[in-house]
Amino acid sequence: MTTNSLGLRKKIAEGKTKVLFAHPGIKDMIVVHSKDDVTAGDGAKHDLLPGKGAWATTTTCNVFRLLKACGIPVAFGEQLDATHFSAPECAMLPYEVVIRREAHGSFVDRNPHMRKGEVFPQLVLEFFCKTSGGKWRNHDLPKDDPLLAFTNGQVEFYYPGHNAEERKTAHKGALVGQAPFLTVPEAEFFTQPGEKSLLAEMGRWARKIFLILEKAWNLQDKRIVDFKIEFGLDPGGNLVVADVIDSDSWRLVGSSGGYECKQAYREGAPLDQVAEKYASAAMLTGRFTIPTQRLILWRGSKKDEFTAFHQVLEELSLPAEVLRAHEEVTCSVHKQPERACQIIRELVRQVPNTVVVSLVGMSNGASPTLSAQITVPVIAVTGTFDKFPDDVWSSLRAPSFVPCSTIPGQANAILHALQILGMNNPGIYAALRFEQEKRMIEE
Repeated sequence: MTTNSLGLRKKIAEGKTKVLFAHPGIKDMIVVHSKDDVTAGDGAKHDLLPGKGAWATTTTCNVFRLLKACGIPVAFGEQLDATHFSAPECAMLPYEVVIRREAHGSFVDRNPHMRKGEVFPQLVLEFFCKTSGGKWRNHDLPKDDPLLAFTNGQVEFYYPGHNAEERKTAHKGALVGQAPFLTVPEAEFFTQPGEKSLLAEMGRWARKIFLILEKAWNLQDKRIVDFKIEFGLDPGGNLVVADVIDSDSWRLVGSSGGYECKQAYREGAPLDQVAEKYASAAMLTGRFTIPTQRLILWRGSKKDEFTAFHQVLEELSLPAEVLRAHEEVTCSVHKQPERACQIIRELVRQVPNTVVVSLVGMSNGASPTLSAQITVPVIAVTGTFDKFPDDVWSSLRAPSFVPCSTIPGQANAILHALQILGMNNPGIYAALRFEQEKRMIEE
């Protein structure tokens, strides 16, 4: 289909790689059209890559669908055809928000003591100011998209990094200890009500989005090492991820160590090879999904309560969409062994991607008995510590081919079950890893 066949008449804006149109039938909605243009170096390098618009649109829509499934607020309606998708019209915020898992690109320019590819155990967050034409309001800039620092009520602008030509002649430490080339008061910088308070919210969402994509790409045998995204305010004033997220947005490294994204184009790869990378990303992101999983909470009687399970979900802010099903079963394995075996076998048959947490006040072998019936992980939660260790030995001393693990404490048992499910669930992985990295800096 074409813009004409979709009834797109009113052009709102056009950039190097996309065009925005007013939606012909829905108020406060727009249509985003991706072009076949590929650029680098602020447009200094420019080529037409037939098919690139379709690959970019497919990739963005696949990513946005995954993020929506994980409870991320995104400006996305639906894919209309190969090169168009609809989205709510947003007031865009003037930032590129960058998250880094490894040191690449301009980060190495600014931190030459770090080797390329060095891994950050905690994600690095950076804000860059979106500019064009070497101008920010009435100020001249030495380079567009400067790095921002927010300190002591002021906003500092820094040279962001070298382009390919500058790297040929630049001293390796040229950006070390650089002073800001422009400093303005926050009152001059922020133009929208509450804009300063949105920075922390943007950083939080950006980290969560990266972690979701980190696991999604890991499941495709790739590494996303950094990305840049943009945010806007939707017609209701809500902060949402806007614009696009495609192969121009991230650095992606394959199993062989080479770039599988726009970075290959920046570094001079032949266009046919660049096309293969864009096409591959469009195909692989089609596999991005939240798997159908189940967490079974098994108790021997109603006296055994699952209070910690709901507390853990609340503390993790784990959306219901990423753990689509959990089953709470009350059945005494000792008093009703035949019924217990029938229940556990049927539940696992229905959803093979399952983990069982068995909470039995006086365990005495109930959890290993369940484990012997199925081929999914069973985690035994032992009795209270005032009875420890009397009620733990029958769970620890299991017979051969009964791989039941034992964890004292319901909360840790639930977390361990989520860790297992998170191995192939991007939403659960992101929730767990986000909390883990947050603890690294909390006092």
